[in-house]
Amino acid sequence: MTEQQIQQHIRLALSRGPVRLYRNNTGTLRDQHGRPVSFGLCKGSADLIGWTTRTITPDMVGQQVAVFTSIEVKTATGRLRPEQRQWLEVVQAAGGIAGVARSVEDAQGLTMVDGGGIVSKSPAMAAIHRT
Repeated sequence: MTEQQIQQHIRLALSRGPVRLYRNNTGTLRDQHGRPVSFGLCKGSADLIGWTTRTITPDMVGQQVAVFTSIEVKTATGRLRPEQRQWLEVVQAAGGIAGVARSVEDAQGLTMVDGGGIVSKSPAMAAIHRT
């Protein structure tokens, strides 16, 4: 499967629950006057960005927050570039959800959401897959 196909499968599978992911295209194009125009977040930012809704602990019962979510999609043999790895590490260090997904199941594991949109009770955050 291509990265584009994996991305589409992930977006469709996770859209039924508390996860909202958007395609983050990055790059530079020239406008009608020949001036370069950059788009996307920044070099190294992940393919899919958005948030995962979480319910807060007892002192804030019932309140929900959106946790920034950044998923870099790779094929089975795809490798992270250094700036991609750094992006994922920065997002995790700031308390966000970040990692590499090579399948829908990987993305569900990162967001701790099963196929039915149910958030796992596990407190463990997914680590960046080393490639």
